[in-house]
Amino acid sequence: MSTPQFIDLPPGVRRADLNLSYGPVAALRALPTSGGPELAPAVLVHGFTGSKEDFIALFQSLAQAGREVVAIDLPGTYESPGPESLTPPAGVHRPDYSLASLGEVVSEVMDQVGDGGPVHLLGHSFGGLVSREAALVEMAPLASLTLMCSGPGALSGPGAGSASNLIAAVSMNPTPERLRELWDEQFDAMARARSPRSEVRDFLRERLLTSSVVGLMHMAEELVAAPDRADEVAGLDVPKLVLYGENDDAWPLEEQDRMAERLGAKRLVVPGAGHSPNVEAPETTASALTAFWNEAESVGRR
Repeated sequence: MSTPQFIDLPPGVRRADLNLSYGPVAALRALPTSGGPELAPAVLVHGFTGSKEDFIALFQSLAQAGREVVAIDLPGTYESPGPESLTPPAGVHRPDYSLASLGEVVSEVMDQVGDGGPVHLLGHSFGGLVSREAALVEMAPLASLTLMCSGPGALSGPGAGSASNLIAAVSMNPTPERLRELWDEQFDAMARARSPRSEVRDFLRERLLTSSVVGLMHMAEELVAAPDRADEVAGLDVPKLVLYGENDDAWPLEEQDRMAERLGAKRLVVPGAGHSPNVEAPETTASALTAFWNEAESVGRR
């Protein structure tokens, strides 16, 4: 559960809905507070039980470099409705919660944000698994791909145990009532340990309880069963970055290092950060991303 340190929107950041072919996706969009966006835009994809607000501390720094930055709620997460609640237009495919389907959603987001031009794509944790699927869809051109605190395949270790426990806890009764029970039984204590601010804890509660229970269950299933597709991603002719906190406790650091080698990607370790450098070291992370994105664009112009 990624925990933002604050939830007030910085200057230049606005709430918006992206109207995709099948229905809406909630987003936060940031533009430079002075001048227009001159560089390729960036799309940010959150991790399991996260949301677009996980990137709130990055927006100003990233946008001020001269680009639009868009973070979304994946379908069924927080302010994005679950596909099961929507009736798409005739002939339009309704997404589900598989990695491939979520990747198609992100690819459509990229196409809309970039207006057909290249887009920088970043995925955090589970969002990294989704982002690699989007990169492989080949619907929208990529300026670069960043996998932040993510891995080549299924999550293992304590994080996988937590995801499996959630599956077991809701599979027999996937209802909002069961989710409220889980908040009282487990997540409330976690929230109190992560933030002393009542408004942040209230946000974490609202985010969980307004998310699709079915979506959370199926995304957890995808997280613990994801295939290794690093070799396929390595074949993409785009700049790649593997970034993680030095104290990341999700995918083993050695596994992320090997993934970077397999991808032919740059590797960057954020000092003092854990599994959420976007929250724990936002200025360092934003500076590293801006430098990588600028370099990627300069290479593309040669």
